[in-house]
Amino acid sequence: MTSTIVKDWFGYHFADLHPTLQQLHTNGGRLVGDVTLSRGSGLAGVIGRRLAKKMRLPEPGSHRLAVDISHGADGLYWHRSFNETNRVHSLFRPVGKIGNGYWIEETGPLSMQLTVDIIDGGWFWRCLKVKFMGLPIPRWLVPESRAYKLVEAGKYRFHVEFSLPVLGSLVSYSGLLAAEHTVP
Repeated sequence: MTSTIVKDWFGYHFADLHPTLQQLHTNGGRLVGDVTLSRGSGLAGVIGRRLAKKMRLPEPGSHRLAVDISHGADGLYWHRSFNETNRVHSLFRPVGKIGNGYWIEETGPLSMQLTVDIIDGGWFWRCLKVKFMGLPIPRWLVPESRAYKLVEAGKYRFHVEFSLPVLGSLVSYSGLLAAEHTVP
């Protein structure tokens, strides 16, 4: 099912996204590939282990990631699974338009207010606010996130990382995913 929800949010900036990302976010689809998951060392590793558990991420190492992207009247649905288990479901609801708007990602009791920067045709999320069970969490208590998707040699480069100042990377995963088929 095609949708204009993403195109409407980006407006004329939608054309700045790589054409493959445009197609994915208009038609939906299934992306599959191997990703490497890693955690920091020392205290960063301890915090990363706890964060990974809350995010339902697997142990460090190589894993098969599948991402199903589809649209509904209320937003963009992402269903992620590592090794066909560890399923994580998110709903991204658009608010306003690029420039003064944002997306609200809801994953269980956590919601994040995110905006998007387009860099070299890629989609880079930037976190603005975080809430847990509807209550705001001060930004200084929340690990910094770095998440993006871009196109490399016809595949989707995914990178998700959480870090803290001084400690560095807590947990991250990244890899190249290939489009398998369009989600009906």
